[in-house]
Amino acid sequence: MPAAKSVPIEILRFNTCGSVDDGKSTLIGRLLYDSKSIMEDQMEALERSADITGGGEINLANLTDGLRAEREQGITIDVAYRYFATPRRKFIIADTPGHVQYTRNMVTGASTANLAIVLVDARHGVIEQSRRHTYISALLGIPHIVIAVNKMDLVDWSEDRFNEIRAEFESFIPRLNVLHDVKFVPISALNGDNVVDRSDKTPWYQGPTLLGHLETVHIASDWNMSTFRMPVQWVNRPLNPRDQELHDFRGFSGQIAGGIVKKGDPVMVLPSGLKSHVKDIWTYDGSREEAFCPQSVTITLEDEIDISRGDMLVGMEDLPGVENELHGKVCWMNQRPLTAGKKFFLKHGTQTVQAIVTSLEYKVNISTFDHEPAPSELSVNDIGEVRIKTSKPIPHDGYTQNRLTGAFVLIEPGSNQTVAAGMLGTPANAFNPEFTDYTI
Repeated sequence: MPAAKSVPIEILRFNTCGSVDDGKSTLIGRLLYDSKSIMEDQMEALERSADITGGGEINLANLTDGLRAEREQGITIDVAYRYFATPRRKFIIADTPGHVQYTRNMVTGASTANLAIVLVDARHGVIEQSRRHTYISALLGIPHIVIAVNKMDLVDWSEDRFNEIRAEFESFIPRLNVLHDVKFVPISALNGDNVVDRSDKTPWYQGPTLLGHLETVHIASDWNMSTFRMPVQWVNRPLNPRDQELHDFRGFSGQIAGGIVKKGDPVMVLPSGLKSHVKDIWTYDGSREEAFCPQSVTITLEDEIDISRGDMLVGMEDLPGVENELHGKVCWMNQRPLTAGKKFFLKHGTQTVQAIVTSLEYKVNISTFDHEPAPSELSVNDIGEVRIKTSKPIPHDGYTQNRLTGAFVLIEPGSNQTVAAGMLGTPANAFNPEFTDYTI
């Protein structure tokens, strides 16, 4: 009797965010500690370190706050990644900083997350950083949000206080439009209440523990499975040209950014508009009948057509836009402000092109979520809508339709610093196969 085929365990990527001292690093330390995911050498290092409180308790925040400056100041500065697993799921955690000046670090850590945990200090309630990080989570298209009301032990586990904070969030969350799955959990990260184990101090709370929710939240439908997209990263040719078996092999390698592809499917190459059919799909394990997002594959085609890095293979239905005049929101990350007319390199998918910011449409007021039209500049950590013209057409979807094909970054020429993370708006028009002259 053949052995049963093992089912791969899902991976949940999540980040913690919120204001300074809301307990983000302590929460992650508590998750790792109570789920028994700390290695013995890590535990010994913590016990040997000088970062033990006067009461002899290990400072769990130091499992993620590894920089000396972070430990000395008791804050998070850089994004720290930690990994752990339970029998039900694997997890990748990004501990992101709470200071306003490190908002760009928060955007970096949250950009690939399936879920965001926004921590709120029960004593202080909803403050500007709480609103800022909730807005950024919505802007980045994170489909699942947990509002963790921390330090409930410092307000005597007051149900009324928990409901006050919940009501304030619910007063502005509908304005963010894209947030549909929001959960509220009362916790004490320091003591472990409702983090891994249920607390007897909250008989009025009937929901799951934080880890219980992380283990069961449905993420299989988070990826765009309706429209096939694959930016070509590499044209795969045999290393040994004398190898007769692979002499004529030409595959196109990349990560599937959306949809499902099967052998025999018709596909189009953008921006050229050339068409072919899928001949074969190769993975590390050999040939496959089909593949889906976010797998990395090599695809061979029935026809010999010119394809290079930066092109995109797409399905024949629901074509993306192919434009050189783009619009979208950016989070500005550089100390020098952004003004209209500045030139950059724009990296989208697997290609990098020259670009110029032609106008600043508006800036978002984080306190009210209102739009301030036609700002003269965007300062560091500001979020706003811009228009961009590129040196060549970019095949893309709107960020709300596909996070992978709708994201971009701006790179400063000369320094090669990434100065902005961007989310593209919905294209004005889909690619028109009848009009193939997309040159500028």
